Amino acid sequence: MEPIADAAATASPVIEKRGLLDHPRGLWVLAGTELWDRISWHGMVAMLVLYMTGELLLPGRVEHVVGFATYRAGLEHVFGPMNVTQLATQTFALYFSAITFLPLVGGWIGDKVMPRRAAVSLGALTMTAGHFAMAFDATFLLALVLLVIGAGLLRGNLMPQIRALYAAGDRRLGDAFQVYTFCVNVGAFIAPIASGTMAKYYGWHAGFAVAGVGMLIGLVWYLAGSRYLPAQVPPRQSGPAGPLSAADRRNVWLLAMIWPFSVAFWTAQAQVWNVYSLWVRDHIDMVVGGFAVPIPWLQSLDGLAPAFEAPLLILLWRWQARRGAEPDSLRKLATGCLIFAGSTILLALVPTTARGTIWLPVVFHLLSNLGAMFFAPVTHALFAARAPERWRGTLIGVDMMAVAVASLISGPMGGWYTRVSPPLFWTVTAAIPAVAGVVLLALRRPLRAFGGPDPLVEKPAAPAH
Repeated sequence: MEPIADAAATASPVIEKRGLLDHPRGLWVLAGTELWDRISWHGMVAMLVLYMTGELLLPGRVEHVVGFATYRAGLEHVFGPMNVTQLATQTFALYFSAITFLPLVGGWIGDKVMPRRAAVSLGALTMTAGHFAMAFDATFLLALVLLVIGAGLLRGNLMPQIRALYAAGDRRLGDAFQVYTFCVNVGAFIAPIASGTMAKYYGWHAGFAVAGVGMLIGLVWYLAGSRYLPAQVPPRQSGPAGPLSAADRRNVWLLAMIWPFSVAFWTAQAQVWNVYSLWVRDHIDMVVGGFAVPIPWLQSLDGLAPAFEAPLLILLWRWQARRGAEPDSLRKLATGCLIFAGSTILLALVPTTARGTIWLPVVFHLLSNLGAMFFAPVTHALFAARAPERWRGTLIGVDMMAVAVASLISGPMGGWYTRVSPPLFWTVTAAIPAVAGVVLLALRRPLRAFGGPDPLVEKPAAPAH
C-alpha cells in the first residue's frame, strides 16, 4: 500500500508568521472571525425556540409573519397537524439543517467560483442583514433565509483557510482545530448571556440585534487581519488539474466512511440545541438564591466548559505524543461519542413528577462538552488534512453537512418528545452516540489499515525514490 500523502501539501501557501501559542497569526484572525459568527449564531440557538413558542407563533401574532400561513401549510402537508411546540421545533430543525448544509455549497463556491475572502465578506454582510430583519415580525422567514445563505458562504470558506497556514506533517495542525474550536466556544459562552440578558430585560428583538452587531464586528476583524491569511488564489488555480491520485481517492473514501459516525454524534447534540431548552423550562428548578436564572444562560456553559477543557486536552495529547502514546484520531472520535452518551443519560435521571436541581444540567454541559472536544475539532482537522486541495472547501462542507442531516432528524424527534416521557426520550438520544462509539472502536483497526498514517498524529511517510 502506498503511503497516504497530505493532499494539500504541494499547493497550499504556508504563512509562517508566528503569533500567540506559537501558531500563525492567521489562525487567530480566522478563529476570531468565527468567534463573532458564533456569538451571532448561538444567540439565535439559545433564543429561537423559546421566542417562537412564547410569542411569535401564538394566535394574534403569527398572522403578521409574511408567508407563514403558506409555510405552515407546507409543513403540515408533510408532517401532519402541528401544535405550537411541534411547529417551533420543526422550524428550528429546518433552519439549523440549512445553516449547516449550505457551507457545502459555500465551500464549493470558494473552491470553484470566487476567492474565499470575498465569499467570507459577502456571507458576513448577508448574515448581518438577516439578524436585523429579525427585529420585525413580518420579515421573520426572510431573516432565516438570509442567515442560512450568509452562514453558508462564511463558514464554508473560513475553516478551509486553516490548512493553508501549516506545512505537511506539522504537528500543530491538529492543535489548531482545538484552538479554533476554543474560540468558537468562547463565542458560544458570550452569546446566550449577552443575547439572553437583552431579551429578558428589553425584549426578544433587542436580543437578536446583539447578534447582528456581533457579526459586523466579526467582518471588521477579518478584513483588518487579512494580511496574515493565505494569498487569494483564483479558484481555477487552487489545485492541479486532472483526476485525483490514488492517495487522494483513498483519503476521500476514508472520510466518507467516518461521516456516518459524525451524523450519529450530531444527532444527539442537535437535541441540546432544539428541545433541551423546553425540557429545562418544564423540568428544572432554575431559581438559585432567589434569582431566576434565564434559561439561555445554561447554553453559555457550552462555551465556558471548552475554555478549560481544550487547553487541558492539548497539553495531555502533547504529553502523550512525547511518550509515543497519543491515541489516534479514530480512538479520540469514539471516546467523544461515549462521553457524550454518558452525559446525556444524566438528563434521563430527572423524574417526570418532580423538578430537578440546576446542578444536573450544569454537570451535563461540562461532560457533554468534554465529549464534543474529543469529537468535533478532530473531525474538522481530519477533513482539512486529508481533503484534496482543490476540493478542500467542498469536503469540509460535507463534514458540516453531518450536522445538517442530524438537524433534519432532530425535527421529527422534537415532535416525538411531546408524545413520550422525557426519561425515555433522553435515553434513546444517548443510545445513538453510544452505539456509534462502540462500532467505531470495533472498526478502528481496519479503517486505520485502509487509511494509512494518521496525519494528525503520525508524520507522513517519505515518498519512495
